[in-house]
Amino acid sequence: MAMLRVDTRPLVPRLRTELAALLTGLSGNDWAHSTACPGWDVHAVAAHLLGVELGNVSLRRDGWGLSPAEGDDPGAWLNAFNQQWADAARRISPPLLIELLNLAGLRFQEHLATLDLDATGGPVEWATGSDPAPVWLDVAREYMERYVHQYQIRQAARRPPLGGVLTGPVLTTAAHALPRALDQVTRPAGTMVTFTAEGEGGGTWYVVRSSAGWELGPAQSAHPAACHTRTTVDGALKLYIRDPSAPPITWQGDPELAHALTGVKAILG
Repeated sequence: MAMLRVDTRPLVPRLRTELAALLTGLSGNDWAHSTACPGWDVHAVAAHLLGVELGNVSLRRDGWGLSPAEGDDPGAWLNAFNQQWADAARRISPPLLIELLNLAGLRFQEHLATLDLDATGGPVEWATGSDPAPVWLDVAREYMERYVHQYQIRQAARRPPLGGVLTGPVLTTAAHALPRALDQVTRPAGTMVTFTAEGEGGGTWYVVRSSAGWELGPAQSAHPAACHTRTTVDGALKLYIRDPSAPPITWQGDPELAHALTGVKAILG
């Protein structure tokens, strides 16, 4: 499977610092603003981020984790698990929440430094299905989750977005979901689709049909694209995380290919 290697590990400390500065600068009312996560305000999303950090360190470093029982629906289990944590964390004050986020985030950062990014790890479902993925993609997925939730807090609290340096790797990571979005559409080998996100941190990604299926390509091939799709950086982020407020993509060319890309998903569940 062709991939575009993304090393997000050097950006994790900066993303954590940006989150701490963002949360420290919020007023009391800001913590109650609704976010794009249904039913969750800023405090709940920040608490979820703490749960993400604690869960990752506990599972990845210490081998301590929870998982659905046999027969449970994984998506429903995960939603209930996340909601239970957000409800319990309501008793944590914003200042203490910021302290705990810094501590848990630092421990996760320390663990990342021990990893071989080019080793083979577990699957990244929205990119590789049930197949193993390289560790760098797993780390990039974790970076993406932290970025997306900070992005949601920034939008809810009307704070400036994160810059292109932090945004670009998220969009390249999420682009690994594009081939899977096209899985149900068969075209001759060599058929190419482009996906462009316009704005700071954006770019153009190329998906090419090979004999084995759709693959993410590093650059434009000699063949003209069968379909060009386009949106903004903000629109691409919302599309990948299935935010209902994502604007429609614009496109030229094959309508079936364009329609397939509107179903792209780079999140679990």
